[in-house]
Amino acid sequence: MIIYVDIHACRDGNGTEQSPFKHINDAAQAAKPGDEVIVAPGIYREYVNPLHAGLETKRITYRSRVPLGAVITGAEKAIGWKHYKGNVWVFRVNNNTFGNYNPYTTLIKGDWYFGPFVRHTGAVYLNDRQLYETQTLEECLEGNVYIHSWEPEWSVYKWYTEQDTEKNETVIYANFQGKDPNEEDVDISVRRNCFMPSKTGVDYITVSGFDINKAATTWAPPAAYQDGMIGPHWSKGWIIEDCEISNSKCCGISLGKYYDPENDHYFTNRHVKSATQMERDAVCRGQYHGWTKERIGSHIVRRCHIHHCEQTGIVGRLGCVFSTIEDNHIHHINCMQELAGAEVAGIKLHAAIDVTMRRNHIHHTTMGIWCDWEAQGTRITQNLFHDNNAPSENIPLVPGGMSSCDVFVEVSHGPTLIDNNISLSRISFKLASQGCAIVHNLCLGPLSSIGSGSDMLLANGTMAPRYTPYHIPHRTEVAGMMTFLHGDDRIYNNIFIQNWPVKPTETKEDMGFIMRDNQIQGTSVFDDFPTYEEWIVPFELDNPQPDMFTMQDHHFGKLPVWVSGNAYFNGAKSWKQETDKYTLDTPKAYVTLIEKDGSYTIETNVYDLLDGWSTGIINSDVLGKAFEPEQRFENPDGSTIVFNRDFCGNLRSLNAIPGPFANAAAVIDL
Repeated sequence: MIIYVDIHACRDGNGTEQSPFKHINDAAQAAKPGDEVIVAPGIYREYVNPLHAGLETKRITYRSRVPLGAVITGAEKAIGWKHYKGNVWVFRVNNNTFGNYNPYTTLIKGDWYFGPFVRHTGAVYLNDRQLYETQTLEECLEGNVYIHSWEPEWSVYKWYTEQDTEKNETVIYANFQGKDPNEEDVDISVRRNCFMPSKTGVDYITVSGFDINKAATTWAPPAAYQDGMIGPHWSKGWIIEDCEISNSKCCGISLGKYYDPENDHYFTNRHVKSATQMERDAVCRGQYHGWTKERIGSHIVRRCHIHHCEQTGIVGRLGCVFSTIEDNHIHHINCMQELAGAEVAGIKLHAAIDVTMRRNHIHHTTMGIWCDWEAQGTRITQNLFHDNNAPSENIPLVPGGMSSCDVFVEVSHGPTLIDNNISLSRISFKLASQGCAIVHNLCLGPLSSIGSGSDMLLANGTMAPRYTPYHIPHRTEVAGMMTFLHGDDRIYNNIFIQNWPVKPTETKEDMGFIMRDNQIQGTSVFDDFPTYEEWIVPFELDNPQPDMFTMQDHHFGKLPVWVSGNAYFNGAKSWKQETDKYTLDTPKAYVTLIEKDGSYTIETNVYDLLDGWSTGIINSDVLGKAFEPEQRFENPDGSTIVFNRDFCGNLRSLNAIPGPFANAAAVIDL
């Protein structure tokens, strides 16, 4: 059955084409498996709470009749501003308007939130751009540049809120820098979500072609309920496609965790257990709450335009498993630098088991993709990354903020596969992890955090190692937990270009975890890791009765690495034991990304400088198995991956050249 919705209908109807519903949520209460809800263009200021689940063979589909013509927003028009003083105007809202959720009294806070400033989940928008919140009315009146902002010219637009308890009103002051808000388009966010079921298990929903924006979402760490403007809320088989997702106060799309009252912001609320311990609890409790391949995950997010969200574009803990995130344009995430903490990225996933992220364009985010814990069977492939760092080195990091990179893999045992990507930011890949394969990438930024980042420095000077789960291959069931030995990495057929000057390195502290800085491009950061042949000797494989105590030191030593077939330019340095490699310091290699009218082209001389040098084709058998889970680097269905397709999908010849392109002719418009 087709159900029709039209906000411009003269009156509420019954969902027929002749008498459509005026509100999407009315259709969402009626839609049953196999139904399609067609939504006419217009602005729908409502929260859509789907009641019924679809079936795998009979999905419930919500479709904008005109692509992006139907807008679901968490905001309301703010009409009737009164001039206060200077460039500042004032607006009042009766608190009864908000029901049981007032975004202007609800603070952004929780586990892993390190922001030193008071921030509310509400926001003020001028012509679809979020204003900067201040701590005092005086700051709002001054309207100065916020020194941490990645967009300083916009950061002078401010707002401040307080409560008038006598009148039961929320009072909002805003500095519009000379603009008259009664002549401009001004919104304030009033709803927490736009399209998200309030209950779990609402499976097999498709949401297609909507513009979803301006919700007052909450901070979404891994051991808490994770909300977003849109998301499946602990369900299976959603498809979110061809949507524009923008201006969430925290997260755009949530593929994340259900509400568990016994483990919800436990550290923030009760303090006595560490947030890391509660993440381990969350994994185990998740299995009690139905975290299996049969019930959770297997979502698809594709062809969406996700931008100007201040925590993440896409977030997910546990609920993201077995999903595909592809062909999305994700940009300007956390560029305001108003929120700070360990959950900020274009895509931030915990337990991305068998998740594939491919053909995404990710730029101007604090981090591009952050895979935290259990990136087992995760594949990051054919993505374009650039400008995932502050636009100027003179912009100071916000207190509590994370350092930037294109891809961060943290405390996972693998197998994690990063292949055929173009990585042009100042740091390409941070690998505070083990069991990663880096294959056929083009990297302007170096590898960082190698052999570090898994232990926490305590106040007494001791190191507290983290241990995280690994799983039965291609399942969610926990197979074991282990600390990090580091290594177990494979680095094949990449191009490394020293694009920035090498400055003195230092040991940095992110969230208390010690991250080894590195600015030297290439694989020399693995110089103190053994080959497999060196590593295996102490284990006496031919000894039928080995001495366990003799070997225990070796059981906690660094794991081996495999490095071969890489090309190094402009002084980039190779692993000291790499033999099959190409090195050229002069002439200078360059890669330039050119944008024109929204299209991107790469110009480079690298393929000319390679001068026909080639290496071998890599496949799953070459990569082998990640050490701890003993799982092969393979497709989610267990089949072999052959790396014979490049960034664009072109076939490589029998002798592959390094990098993400099969040949120089393949370097085309992206």
